[in-house]
Amino acid sequence: MGRRVTTATERPGESADTTGDRSGSRAGAVRRGLVRPVVLSVVAALGLVLGGPAVAPAGAVSVCAGRPAKTVPFGTGELRVYKSRSYACALAVAKKSGPRRAMSVTIQARGGQPVTDSGRYTKQAGPVTVHALNRCVRATGKISGKSGSTGWILC
Repeated sequence: MGRRVTTATERPGESADTTGDRSGSRAGAVRRGLVRPVVLSVVAALGLVLGGPAVAPAGAVSVCAGRPAKTVPFGTGELRVYKSRSYACALAVAKKSGPRRAMSVTIQARGGQPVTDSGRYTKQAGPVTVHALNRCVRATGKISGKSGSTGWILC
């Protein structure tokens, strides 16, 4: 017989357990089977209480990443510009959704090419995104012939 080597998790005098059950009985397996569902339900409940489901108000729906930087209202809707660390994003949102009508949104970083989304939409045009790390941007939104513009912002 050879010499027995103990592992780091094993105390002298205990035998190594290949099943992972330290008690060496069926009671440990039953306890583990009951603990997992309880722990998972507690974690799920804490997630709902602390974080809650991410529900935004109906008017605040956005598909742009970042924080709101500027909102320009005009006759038929509004132009919304968002800024994250290195990107700027814009969209034109109609006051009321309805039949398809001409909409467009354009954003341009200083020194770059403008990016445009135009067409016949029911609620919004965009989002359009440009790389804007340390650069000014300007945006324009147009819905049914009425428009709003930001001028150079985020400088």
